[in-house]
Amino acid sequence: MRRSHVTTVSLLVALALTACTNAKDVLEPSAITPPAASSQPAPSAQGSAAATVPAPSSVAPATTTAAPVTSAQAAAILSKTRLQIAPIVGASVEAATPLTAELQTRAKQRGITLAGSQDQTATHVLKGYFSAMTEGKDTTVIYVWDVYDPSGNRLHRINGQMKAPSTGSGDSVGADSWKSVSPATMQAIADQTIDQFAAFLSGKAS
Repeated sequence: MRRSHVTTVSLLVALALTACTNAKDVLEPSAITPPAASSQPAPSAQGSAAATVPAPSSVAPATTTAAPVTSAQAAAILSKTRLQIAPIVGASVEAATPLTAELQTRAKQRGITLAGSQDQTATHVLKGYFSAMTEGKDTTVIYVWDVYDPSGNRLHRINGQMKAPSTGSGDSVGADSWKSVSPATMQAIADQTIDQFAAFLSGKAS
């Protein structure tokens, strides 16, 4: 009977130890703590965090384009300009005469004051280089204008060409071609030149 009691007690102790071991396994941190990979925020938490970041379309750009110059500002800039036109290079006297006259007329229309060759108050100097070439019934005038400041630093370049029916006949280059250039062609070049110069001053040149 005593041996049976001891056996029963031993069984109870063994069961108790087994129960304690099972309890330890259940309470082990590794049993209740998610693996390292699962320690990241749940998808719903990630979603709420992402919602706080502004969408690209709602983010204001770092820089903005400068406001265009108004007509009043452009007029003020042009009114302060004193343009000196250097002697034309390459064109004949007959072709340069209507060109120069129209440059003066167009400049006045745009509010630009022309300064004389000896005027020390000029704010800009315009130097032009011309060539002409006649092919068949058309004559092409090629021109380049360099804009300088009073110190001789080049600020801008205007160039282009204009084709128009020639007043003569045959193919020619140089002095003979200028005989085929009409005054209207040179006047049109003068208008374009002053308009592009005014656009440059207004900050709208391409």
